[in-house]
Amino acid sequence: QVQLVESGGGLVQAGGSLRLSCAASGRTFSSYTMGWFRQAPGKERDIVAALSGSGAFIYYAGSVKGRFTISRDNAKSMVYLQMNSLKPEDTAVYYCAAHRRLGSWTIGQTDFGSWGQGTQVTVSS
Repeated sequence: QVQLVESGGGLVQAGGSLRLSCAASGRTFSSYTMGWFRQAPGKERDIVAALSGSGAFIYYAGSVKGRFTISRDNAKSMVYLQMNSLKPEDTAVYYCAAHRRLGSWTIGQTDFGSWGQGTQVTVSS
C-alpha cells in the first residue's frame, strides 16, 4: 500500500481556482493509478478524476470536465487536481486514492486500496 497525504484545500469564492496536491510514499508511484474523489455533506463519495500510471488513460466526471485537470509528477510522487471555475456545488471533502490493479484499467471506488485523509474545499456563492 502507498501512503497518501492531501493538501491545498480551502475556502474560495465561486469562479475561483484551487489546486489540490497529493503526496505519495513509496518507490513504485509510477505503477499506481491515481484518483480524486469527493464527498459532499449527506452524499455518497464519488469519483472526480483519475489518471493511469503512465498517463495514457484519464477520466473526468461529467460535472467537472472542462474545469478540472488531473496531473501527476512521477519523479516527485505527486498527483494534482487543478480546479478552475469553481461552483458552490463543488464544495466537498476531496480525497486522493491509489491502486495498481493489473489487467484492464479500472477506476471503481472499490478498486482503490489506498486513501488519503481528505481535504476540505468550500466554494462560497
